[in-house]
Amino acid sequence: MKNILQQLSEGKSLSSEEIMQASGQLFSNEITDSEIAAFLIGLKMKGETAEEIAGLTAAFRERSLKISKRIPSIMDNCGTGGDGVKSFNISTTSAFVIAGAGIPVAKHGNRSISSKTGSADVLEHLGIDLTLPPEATEEILEKVGIVFLFAPYFHPQLKRIMKVRKDLRIPTVFNLIGPLTNPVDLETQLLGIYRRDMVVLFAEVLKKLGRKRAIVINGAGYMDEASLQGENYLAILENGMITEKVLHPEEFGLPIYANDSIRGGDAKENAEILLKVLKGERGAYRETVLLNAGIGIYTAGKADSIQKGLELAKESIDSGAALHKLEQLITASRSHQKQVI
Repeated sequence: MKNILQQLSEGKSLSSEEIMQASGQLFSNEITDSEIAAFLIGLKMKGETAEEIAGLTAAFRERSLKISKRIPSIMDNCGTGGDGVKSFNISTTSAFVIAGAGIPVAKHGNRSISSKTGSADVLEHLGIDLTLPPEATEEILEKVGIVFLFAPYFHPQLKRIMKVRKDLRIPTVFNLIGPLTNPVDLETQLLGIYRRDMVVLFAEVLKKLGRKRAIVINGAGYMDEASLQGENYLAILENGMITEKVLHPEEFGLPIYANDSIRGGDAKENAEILLKVLKGERGAYRETVLLNAGIGIYTAGKADSIQKGLELAKESIDSGAALHKLEQLITASRSHQKQVI
């Protein structure tokens, strides 16, 4: 690790082999918390490359609990958090809309870290077990078409590193790579990031990780989701090529809402918002979900345009399919809880 830290201190980027070596040492009992902190700060000060982020991600995924069953066309839609907007759980709500449109979703997430309520907090409040074993997770994903993977449960070896990250109290690469570490082999992904300067970089990372199609988005107001407030910045990965796009909600006939209009609350409040959206209640929450789910459906290749994706998202909600996916997931989760008991 000494040589790695020296290289980072000199502003030199790490090769694929070096980042894998360093990643392995991060999990070693021989390394100190100070060395882990120095590694994270060194990367941050130098500026992380796509090669380094992809290498770290691969190392973490190698040490996660495994989801071995391959399901075609599976995707995740997840944001990095950290945008400070304090919105409701947009990607979690959108995941059920995407699943209701017939796209398998492996939703990877955590409890609240930078926001008031994380995806795990909301889903747990709704009655979904966060600690289902991999075999139960696989079965639910195959039968229901959507499942939640609780990050701390699937990445037990990251506990010590997460403590160092928390103690540092400044953002590092670990504040960004959570959405990349889904233990499922994803084909497609919609990833929201609060750093506009890293949108294209993360599209390059997803390419290195083998995604067939992906969109990385930074919303108006620097949200880690698509926003109705104004211009959204996208990097689209398709056929090995990355293109940039600016998207405005008015292009799709959507109303303009300030980000303040989609604020959330605690787990109970955000669960109520999620249910209201899936039951068809109109307003800023629904329109925001339609935009994000529409982009997600397009990302998965189910629609040949974002506009068509929006139409399929509306159909998913208005037909009751999105709500049914939530109900199925709750039922399946409770069923496995009883089997364990």
